[in-house]
Amino acid sequence: MRQILIIGSGPAGYTAAVYAARANMRPLLIASSVEAGGDLMNTTEVENFPGFPEGIMGPDLMAKMQAQAERFGTDVLYEDVTSVDLAGPVKSVTLGSGAVHEALSIVFATGSAYRKLGLADEDRLSGRGVSWCATCDGFFFRDRTIAVVGGGDSALEEAMFLTRFAEKVYLVHRRGSLRASKIMQDRAFANDKIEFVWNSEVVSINGEDQVESVTVRDTGTGGQQNLAVRGLFIAVGNDPRVHLIHGQLDLTPEGTIAVEDRSSRTALPGVFAAGDVTDPTYRQAVTAAASGAVAALDAEHYLATLSPDLLGSAAGDSSRSLATTTA
Repeated sequence: MRQILIIGSGPAGYTAAVYAARANMRPLLIASSVEAGGDLMNTTEVENFPGFPEGIMGPDLMAKMQAQAERFGTDVLYEDVTSVDLAGPVKSVTLGSGAVHEALSIVFATGSAYRKLGLADEDRLSGRGVSWCATCDGFFFRDRTIAVVGGGDSALEEAMFLTRFAEKVYLVHRRGSLRASKIMQDRAFANDKIEFVWNSEVVSINGEDQVESVTVRDTGTGGQQNLAVRGLFIAVGNDPRVHLIHGQLDLTPEGTIAVEDRSSRTALPGVFAAGDVTDPTYRQAVTAAASGAVAALDAEHYLATLSPDLLGSAAGDSSRSLATTTA
């Protein structure tokens, strides 16, 4: 049994692991078998993470975070969690392999997933013109015509970024007005490379080995038209990865795990959450990392309230406090 177990390997998960490991809590971090490293693994240059004035590639940043966590004693498993049992003082986590791990505290840092349109060829043409990350893939569409789907700040940010490369950007929105902030709308309206396709939704993505066009349907009249594009960028939001805790933890109206004030504490003692799975607003690597540190501190304070017998049954040495080991 562990003192602390962390689910998720993005900035929140690895930062929680660094703090917990430096306290000799010997954390076990369970990284996905296919999505290890979180969203930054799909990002090119990260220029806004403190400490890297020249920027750093997303995968390189995550590799450094993992190496730092492992340096202090974090154990990392590349497996998928299939279920959790959060009742009682000992929490259990079941993996796809059938293995069960127990811990006195658990941190959910499972992040969020890009929302899809649910179209037949969306996955088939992923990486062949369909993308959810303009900063990752925009370079490949230099001098091409592309489309962005969405109407919020993220969609407009994607569209504005893509105008650096594309010859033309269609912005397809299912309503007649945008949800984005006024300043983002003003910037998009002033960009002559962006053409708005109002009251429309994408109903099919067309192409054999590469996106060649998209079919859009007017939400009012039902009429359809084809837009000749080589790329489709989907920016219709994100869904927090909360499937493991339905019925066990409270959720916010936005669908994120509910935590107490500025802490990482959930409604269940010994259960904490950090990163994008708790944050519907900022969703930045640096804020996720900060919340990971909060989660480790909160877990350490919780463990200090447990009986010596229960604490002694868990692996690791809790004699060092996080408060005395942080820089």
